[in-house]
Amino acid sequence: MNKIKVLHCIETLGPGGVERVRLSIVKQLPKDRFEIKIVCTQLQSVLHEEFEALGIEIVVVGKLKNPFDFSVHRKVQKVIADFCPDIIHGAVFEGVTMATINGFVKRVPYVIIEETSDPVNRSWKANLLLRIFSFFADKVVGVSPATCDYLRHTAKVKSSKIRLINNGVKAPRVVSVSETEELKKQLGITPENFVVGSVGRMMLDEHKRFSDLIKAVSLLLKKGCNVKLVLVGDGKERPHYEKLAEDLGIKEHVLFTKYQDDVDKYYSIMDVFSLVSGMEAFGLVLAEAMYCKLPVVATRVGGMQYIVEHDRTGFLVEKFDVQAISQALGSLYTDREKLKTFGENGYERVVKEFSEDIYVRKIEQLYDDLINSKELN
Repeated sequence: MNKIKVLHCIETLGPGGVERVRLSIVKQLPKDRFEIKIVCTQLQSVLHEEFEALGIEIVVVGKLKNPFDFSVHRKVQKVIADFCPDIIHGAVFEGVTMATINGFVKRVPYVIIEETSDPVNRSWKANLLLRIFSFFADKVVGVSPATCDYLRHTAKVKSSKIRLINNGVKAPRVVSVSETEELKKQLGITPENFVVGSVGRMMLDEHKRFSDLIKAVSLLLKKGCNVKLVLVGDGKERPHYEKLAEDLGIKEHVLFTKYQDDVDKYYSIMDVFSLVSGMEAFGLVLAEAMYCKLPVVATRVGGMQYIVEHDRTGFLVEKFDVQAISQALGSLYTDREKLKTFGENGYERVVKEFSEDIYVRKIEQLYDDLINSKELN
């Protein structure tokens, strides 16, 4: 039987969640049944080396200046002509655009587009364009119930085309006690410190809202809590966050590690994980932290409200509410038994609902359903 060829179209291939779940797909889809190639607009990290080590060809076509930038579309069409995919699967707005337009022009048998963001500020024009693209797609994937609601009620995508496939995370590697202790020593973390951690790209503060987390920790410190905040990530906003910590007089309590390939090691030094985004389609790092048995404090936005079970795996608070974030963290600071129980509950939830295995099996089922529908017709 011939292999099913799948062409993935994404925007930047960097260290983000969209790229990491595609790495899961590449690693776990049966290699005797599927052949995968990736088209992206640009490379921004060393993650592409992991794809290439697995034998995956990555074609960089350049930045898409607008949805109808045919200098880029012609390059994608050449890839399609050479690869002859059975399925073209686009994610992120640029990837959706490339998959839809070029899948239609080159008559790719099946087109999948995927909503991977929490588009609370998306313009009506962009919503309309997505709706138009959905007419040419066979399936439209939402990575959380929140994104499916957006597709159904705001973008007005036909319900029959929408499929919920929650993102999934891989099991963390086992981090030795000696590694954890060495990292704590490097960062100046003592046994008396209560470590709050977060992970994410520091590109737009209205997205991840690390500023709110820094302010919340400042309130805890004023109450006499022995807290250290560890922020794993990098981006253009980092200097502003560093200045905010300095202006609040808590510079020595906020540790910036920049981007890290081995995030599991950093989860191992945390007592609680917090993601207080203003918008979030899923919140992959939230599930990763729960996989590491960390209790979580998160904002009630996007897909995160479906990952966290309030008062069972952590706490959900309203976005931008610095006081509520601080109070939630403070309650875990004072109740170490709840800290442990939430961590255990979160681990069980991720294993059952949000594991890498479950995610990839659902993607495989989606691909099979499309191919089988053609055979039946």
